[in-house]
Amino acid sequence: MTNRAKFFAAAACSIAIAAGAITVARAQANGVAAAINAGTVGEQADGYLGVRGSVSAGIRAEVEAINIKRRAGYTQLAEQRGVTVKDVAAAVGCKTLASRVGAGEAYQLSDGVWRVRSGSTPINLPNYCAS
Repeated sequence: MTNRAKFFAAAACSIAIAAGAITVARAQANGVAAAINAGTVGEQADGYLGVRGSVSAGIRAEVEAINIKRRAGYTQLAEQRGVTVKDVAAAVGCKTLASRVGAGEAYQLSDGVWRVRSGSTPINLPNYCAS
């Protein structure tokens, strides 16, 4: 088992905690929540929110603020686990894509293509996501 695979397996509990913090960050940004519902902001496979299309400067600033908070959380987890921030972010991105992107919400995979989740159809996760 590679170090990366070990990390993904060992990080499940930490990811749940981080995902909870992300949910709080999303809930605090009412404008972003509306933009997510509208499909102009969405989750990305890299663990951060992204802008899909045109949004106001205020929404863009909220997205950036949320991503700064996420990066701080990812950095803390990475230091605790002895892995890279990128690996933590990707692990959280996998969890978020698998369990928190709702029907009609936009998401972006590692190929850079924005998609909209259709109904309860599972998202085809990147290969690096643990099963």
